[in-house]
Amino acid sequence: MVNLILEPMQRQHLEALAELEKICFSQPWSYKSLEEELTNKTAHFFVATVDEEVAGYIGVYVVCESCFVTNVAVFPKFRRQGIATALIKMASLTADAMGTDFISLEVRKSNEPALALYRSLGFEEMGLRKDYYRNPREDALIMTKVFRK
Repeated sequence: MVNLILEPMQRQHLEALAELEKICFSQPWSYKSLEEELTNKTAHFFVATVDEEVAGYIGVYVVCESCFVTNVAVFPKFRRQGIATALIKMASLTADAMGTDFISLEVRKSNEPALALYRSLGFEEMGLRKDYYRNPREDALIMTKVFRK
């Protein structure tokens, strides 16, 4: 991928990210919710741009020795180009560098492409959250990559 840049989320990214949320999620984060993360000390959000166009993002919370992914999303026209992989690797490297024990996320049980991606990056299934998602209602698998025990 040429001209892929990963950078911390900034105010100029928020409008595109709020639109991406509406495209990807049945319960999207609002512009205001994303904006609040700019000053949240536990939040680390990274944006992927291609030729200065927002392509996707990932958000994580780092609390004590734990790291949790809030969302990872890529605009449809940029999918299957390694952007989600790059974002997850960035989040994992950040979490590991900050001394966390693990990075964890929830994913729809039926989302085979995402599950395959997470597994390829060293995440393992660690649990199940019954009826975690709505619209449509579905269980979530908890996927975790352990850095240290």
